[in-house]
Amino acid sequence: MARATFAAGCFWGVEEAFRALPGVSATTVGYTGGSMKNPTYKDVCGGRTGHAEAVEVEFDPAQISYLQLLSVFFQSHDPTTLNRQGPDIGAQYRSAIFFHDAEQEAGARGAKAELEKKGIFKRPIVTEIAPASEFYRAEDYHQQYLEKRGMRSCHV
Repeated sequence: MARATFAAGCFWGVEEAFRALPGVSATTVGYTGGSMKNPTYKDVCGGRTGHAEAVEVEFDPAQISYLQLLSVFFQSHDPTTLNRQGPDIGAQYRSAIFFHDAEQEAGARGAKAELEKKGIFKRPIVTEIAPASEFYRAEDYHQQYLEKRGMRSCHV
């Protein structure tokens, strides 16, 4: 199994985009990319920790590739809005790929460059690409939040 970590706005919707994919064995929502140890949802929403709401994806590379996960990532949110997704505003909602090794970094940078070259988006892609750092699991009530409520999306 391998791990991938993505931030694309509210982690509930990001988790849902990955959770049911063939080859994905587990998803966990949490916080990463910040400076505070063991942040809570309240801490992260306060905007002073530097963390992004993110999802850690455990996947089988023999069934689904990292490039396929990147494709889902870029299709599941607007990577051209800085620190914002829909009505959610703040650095915790930024678009980011947190790579776990050199191969993931190269794949992320290549996928971003290819999308920019193709002009898929009308504005420049602002997705941050950074090394994975400590990932803090979010509180239990955030895990599989949409599924628990019979929802498929958090957008109205």
